[in-house]
Formats: sequence, structure tokens, C-alpha cells
Amino acid sequence: MNDLMTKKILFVICGGVSAYKSLETIRLFRKNNAEIKTIVTKSAKEFVTPLSIASLSQGKVYDDLFSVENETEMDHIALSRWADVIVVAPATANTISKLSQGSTEDLASTVVLASNKQVFLAPAMNVRMWEHQSTRDNLNTLKRYGYKFIGPVIGDMACGEYGEGKMSEPSDILNEILNFLSSQSKGKGIKALVTAGPTNEYIDPVRFLTNKSSGKQGYEIAKSLSRRGFDTTLISGPTNLQIDEGINLIKVETTEEMFKATQRSLPTDIAVFTAAVADYKINQKSPNKLKKQESYNINLEQNIDILNYVSNHNSMRPKLVIGFAAETHDLEKNAKIKLRNKNCDWIIVNDVSKKNIGFESDYNEVNIHYKNNPNKKEKLSLKKKSEISEEIVDRIVNQIN
Repeated sequence: MNDLMTKKILFVICGGVSAYKSLETIRLFRKNNAEIKTIVTKSAKEFVTPLSIASLSQGKVYDDLFSVENETEMDHIALSRWADVIVVAPATANTISKLSQGSTEDLASTVVLASNKQVFLAPAMNVRMWEHQSTRDNLNTLKRYGYKFIGPVIGDMACGEYGEGKMSEPSDILNEILNFLSSQSKGKGIKALVTAGPTNEYIDPVRFLTNKSSGKQGYEIAKSLSRRGFDTTLISGPTNLQIDEGINLIKVETTEEMFKATQRSLPTDIAVFTAAVADYKINQKSPNKLKKQESYNINLEQNIDILNYVSNHNSMRPKLVIGFAAETHDLEKNAKIKLRNKNCDWIIVNDVSKKNIGFESDYNEVNIHYKNNPNKKEKLSLKKKSEISEEIVDRIVNQIN
């Protein structure tokens, strides 16, 4: 991507000496054909004027959370949805603190918190403020939330001190956004299929067998793929999770339903099987609720192996088939056995015996094993499932391009 034609950039300018750099940043984005709207905080107006911003951006400047005119034209929710990317530059220590705490006392923090788009922060502050533990804690919190940071850099500061905390140059901010948007478009025209959640196998109308699964990792992978431009279908077992607009969501309950939905979704270019599919089903489901008694004998039979079916499909096998393995012991050994037996391209394994990852947790830690390189194992260390998903999709993009 060599320009920003059709891209909508929402700038948030906060109060700091580096606010003057925001004017040059906006000029560069406009030169690259971006459509720009700007939010300026009350303190930022002490350094730059809304008139100068509007002149350079050729777009509207917002500054009041409770403006009747602005709320009539576009409320803070609509403004946050309008943008393809939000850039906070400069991001002061005060703004970073407010965002990490979820504070919404002004238009800038309210829009950023309400956004479902990628937010970039370009920090700018004194070196001691940047190095302070409270700032470090706030940065780590925002990183866990998925915020991305541009800079800061080391250099001379307006206060006369030298060190890290200087806002990145406008050209560096532009290049970071160009690279990000380019990576988001690499999936365009490519179909991706994701399965997630558990499946239920009924014993009678009220009881069923299932595997423990929240579906969170699969949903996050589907979101990441969709945001990169992939034409994404998510086949989900029973969950209460929400999904992004633009993802084709197919809800199922049993393994048989998931299998048939998968068949209907072929051919696809990429298939990621995160679902915790029930391995067995009831040989003969009771049409009526079984009454309580001391014991029951239940006959089970194997369910269709969806991953194995797709991996070995002669005519419609996806170019990349990825399986997941939830293990409690011998992770590497079991992952390699599954990789070989299922004939998939990657196996991603996690240790569900650890209470801080897997299942209902928002965090995960996984290892990736590759069929074409049996000795290679990549570890994605403990982080939020949304971040794990981004790292997995990074590797998918690299593989297919």
C-alpha cells in the first residue's frame, strides 16, 4: 500500500509540547490521500488551534463531548466506528493513564474506549515520567488490551533533558500506519474457515456429553482474520460470545451439524479447527427424559473426525489446515502424533491443566508444530487470547503470501 486512498484516520491530539508535530503528521497523511477527522483535547488547544488543524486536515475537528451540534451530526459511538484506524499523537502520560483505567471524562477518551478499531498511541513525555513505574504499568495494561505503540524515541526534550520519551517523527508514524493497513489487506479475496466452541451430544432431551470449551480462542482468531481482510466463516458450537460484523457466523450444536456446516463451507483457502469437538456420540438417544436410577449403561460410538476429513480431502483440501490440541501432559509428543495422524499442516497445542490459560481464561500460551519442519517448534508465550490470535494470523499471512 503506497497511499491511504479510501482510508479514514481519526487523530486524537492531546495537550503537550509535541502537539505541534501533530500538524505535520496530519499534513503527511493528507498528502497520502487519507480522509481525516480530528479530536483535540482542551489542553491540546493551548498548543495548537482547531483552525490550523481543520485547514491542514480538510476535515472536521471535534472537541466537546456534550456539543449539541456534534451529537446531532455524529455521536461519539458513530465517530469511533467511522475510522479505520485511530492515532493518538501525542499520547501524554495523563491520556495513557486515563485509557488504562477506562476513564471517559472527555470526548477523546470516550471515543477511544468505545472504538472497535485498532488504536495507535505515539507517547510523548519527560524521560522520568516515561520511566516511572506507574507509566510502565499503564503501558503494559494497554498492550494487553491490544493498543499498539509508536515510539517514543530517545533525544533532546523541550524541558532541556535528554532521554527516551520524545514523540516519534511524523514520517515514522505514517510508515507504521501504512505498514499496518497493508498487512490488514493481505487477506482480501482469501477465504478462511474457523471452528470454535464445544459440541453437544444428547443422551436424552435434557442431558448431553460435551467437551469443556469457551470458544474464546477460536472467536479471536476469526476476528483477527476478518480484520486482515479474509472472507471469514466461523462455525461455532454453543457459546455466549459476540462476533464482529462481516464474519459469516454459523451456529451449530452437535458434531454432525458442525461437520455438515464444514462440508458446505468448502472449498476454502485456510481452515483453522479450534473447536473442542465431542469425540463420541450416543449410539441411541432416548426420545424421553431418562428417570433417575442407580446406574445406566450408555453405548457410545465415534463421531466423524472433522479435522481428519478436511486434511485428507482430495479435491477440496484447503491450502493451509491448522488443528488445535488441548493437552494435559506430554504436549510435544501428543502434538507430533496428532500432526502426523491428522495430516494437517500445523498443530497448535496448549496445556489446559494450567489454571491461568485455556478454557474460560482470557489468556493462553501455545506451541506451534509444523508438518513441513518437524523439528521446528514455536512458543507463543503467555498473553491475552486476542494477542495470541494476532500472532497466529501474522504467521498465516506470511505463509500464504
